Amino acid sequence: MFTRRSFLRNAAAAGLAAGSMGAFSGSAHAAVAPKALKDVKFEPLKLPRPISLAALTVLDVSPANQVLCAAKAGYSHVGIRLVPATPTETQWDMIGDTPMVREVEANLKATGVKVLDVEILRVKPDTRAINWKPFFETGARLGATDVLVAANDPNYERFLDNFAELCEIAHPYGLSLSIEPMPWCDISTVKQAGDAMKRVNRPNAGVLVDPIHFYRADNDYADIDALPKGSLKYCQMCDLTADKPKDMDGILYQARNFRLSPGTGAGDLTTLLKHLPGLPISIEACNAELALAMSPVERARMYLEDMFAVLNKAGEH
Repeated sequence: MFTRRSFLRNAAAAGLAAGSMGAFSGSAHAAVAPKALKDVKFEPLKLPRPISLAALTVLDVSPANQVLCAAKAGYSHVGIRLVPATPTETQWDMIGDTPMVREVEANLKATGVKVLDVEILRVKPDTRAINWKPFFETGARLGATDVLVAANDPNYERFLDNFAELCEIAHPYGLSLSIEPMPWCDISTVKQAGDAMKRVNRPNAGVLVDPIHFYRADNDYADIDALPKGSLKYCQMCDLTADKPKDMDGILYQARNFRLSPGTGAGDLTTLLKHLPGLPISIEACNAELALAMSPVERARMYLEDMFAVLNKAGEH
């Protein structure tokens, strides 16, 4: 019989081919029966920190339904993807006064869930900072406080110029821009992101630590502690397999398709959390296999309960 615990325990131990795409290839079909949200009930949890449901975690439903999913599962916040991260995902019209933006807005008001971050702002060689103003306007309209940024420009000086200008444009909207170091990006480590913070020197510039990227790249806890004061605005949480993928394709695949629930893998999350004290948490734990067996709201709740247990283990109640 399938249970989430047995699946996660076995996956964490085996590494499930260390992120091999072959693990989920073929003609798998979801066996998740449709379930009305009104029929799903969970006991409330007293969260020791604000906890957000990241868009990537439940990308199989619309942004408006992600809000409902977060509310039903017991989250305080939700993350909203205004711009797609990849060309293969569903494209939602999320910039400006669109029907989906209005639906998200209505669901936020009806549920009381707040938006933590909006994504994704990829800073590329051809980025023109002023073109992102509608993105910031929409993020502010939805009540977001943070923006997830990826560094995708090999010219470091040009990236810094663009990032500084983006911070200036976003500042009046009450938005902080956090660079997420990822192994395949041009800023791949916390130390590199810290250097960018010093160079840019903007109060709304930040660094976003994600466990799967932190442990897969050349990072150290001391790099987090060495960040300029105020650089940490929020953090992401998930877990990962013990075995590291053999190449960057495997690392990328795991990051987008095979993250583990907090506390069920090989990451030392209790130690990591001590270097990220009091920060709002965004749970980004997408898992293609679990998406075939569990509904979005069930997955969201599982991740929240597991995160709650990790926080308790870290002494946060």
